[in-house]
Amino acid sequence: MTTTVKQYLNDKTWARWTALVLIASMMFFAYMFVDVMAPLKSLLDPQLGWDSTAYGTYRSSEYILNVCGFLIVAGFILDKMGIRFTGVLSASLMVIGAGIKLYGISDAFQGTGLEHWLNSWWIAMPASAKMASLGFMIFGCGCEMAGTTVSKAIAKWFKGKEMALAMGLEMAIARLGVFAIFSISPVIADKFGTVVAPVAFCTTLLLIGLICYCVFCVLDTKFDRELGAAASDGPSEDEFKASDITKIFSSHIFWVVALLCVLYYSAIFPFQAYGAEMLQCNIGDISAKEASDIFRWFPIGAAVITVFLGNFLDRRGKGATMLIFGALLLIACHLVFAFLLPATHSKVLAYATIVVLGVSFALVPAALWPSVPKIIEEKVLGSAYCLIFWVQNIGLCAVPLLIGYVLDSVNASNPVVQSEVAQLEAWKAAGVEAPEGFFIHYNYTIPMIIFAGFGVMALLLAIYLKGLDKKHHYGLELPNIQPNAAAEAAEVEAAEE
Repeated sequence: MTTTVKQYLNDKTWARWTALVLIASMMFFAYMFVDVMAPLKSLLDPQLGWDSTAYGTYRSSEYILNVCGFLIVAGFILDKMGIRFTGVLSASLMVIGAGIKLYGISDAFQGTGLEHWLNSWWIAMPASAKMASLGFMIFGCGCEMAGTTVSKAIAKWFKGKEMALAMGLEMAIARLGVFAIFSISPVIADKFGTVVAPVAFCTTLLLIGLICYCVFCVLDTKFDRELGAAASDGPSEDEFKASDITKIFSSHIFWVVALLCVLYYSAIFPFQAYGAEMLQCNIGDISAKEASDIFRWFPIGAAVITVFLGNFLDRRGKGATMLIFGALLLIACHLVFAFLLPATHSKVLAYATIVVLGVSFALVPAALWPSVPKIIEEKVLGSAYCLIFWVQNIGLCAVPLLIGYVLDSVNASNPVVQSEVAQLEAWKAAGVEAPEGFFIHYNYTIPMIIFAGFGVMALLLAIYLKGLDKKHHYGLELPNIQPNAAAEAAEVEAAEE
């Protein structure tokens, strides 16, 4: 007697991996836009008049509206409206925010009444930085909403299958955007002689990302029809209630995971904003492009091991253990940047440390995000992801401000830095452009120690989380592919052949 296994669209290998590529493409372009100015940080003061505090404020603006509650609203939208509506909305917000930022730093904005008005208040920041921050705020709402939407989409399409591998690959593809933008942003800026050109390029790519997600929506609609849920890809009102959010907030392990997330990511994303300039300062007199060429290898360590790591997590587990190893690598790398790199000025050491940091960045997220469905029920999974991102955004909003302030403060008595700042101001007053290759040689020791401190706190939480898992059996150390799911998948693949 032959048993027929009903096959859905996500059971087809080509379909689920095509869906992954489409949604990962959107995030790839989003990550490029996030860091488009990071490799150009040393050029922002000469070209736009942004000091480190203004730049830190701009970087923090990405998360301000999210911290003020937008991400909580995004969770409701995601669980009520589903991944298609929420994904298109988030991609559209990214495009709108990018357009505002592009306008704010462009020549079209210079000399307008809006620029004069923005310069009339909060004079500590140039009008271009204020306008760019407004656009980055709106972009940040879309980007963070997209991140949670993508996580829920992958959980839907890869349930019982290669979930950790899929989430790891999505993150690796997205983070290759960092490699791409650190490679091409200085080249584009140099070719056109302005930091505006790379921003315009990435804004165009965000439009392509929106189109990619719309194509994914076509696939997802067909998948839902097979599941008998053509009307909506999200839970019905009877299934999801706002009161269910209290279950998330009252969960002890949720807060452990959320705090681990915010501490770890606070030592990664804000670091990306300052990493290229840090390498310029700690290695010596290298150009912004040379520093970017080194830093762009940051996601390569993650990309190389993601396939092996995801496959291991899906089939063998040990997610909580990997969180511990990831935090240890993070601490070691930031301490190398703080002490060894300034002492040796070694490019080889810089390359090696950047790649190892990328390995850490593969270990932690790849183990962290597939663990959330194991501790949160599916009907509020979107809200859970959004709430974790909300907690994370609090740190990501505060840390760039903190680092920018610390960087200016600890160098206030540095005679080399003050001499370079005075020289730059003199050039500006005389209407003369700074010479090519000029940058301010900040001392980055204290900021790197702060990043390492975040890693230490993340390590302690990772150890505590592993203890909780051992006590309460959440399954964080168990593989994602269960025997019955694996058997069914094998039967389906055999039927296809």
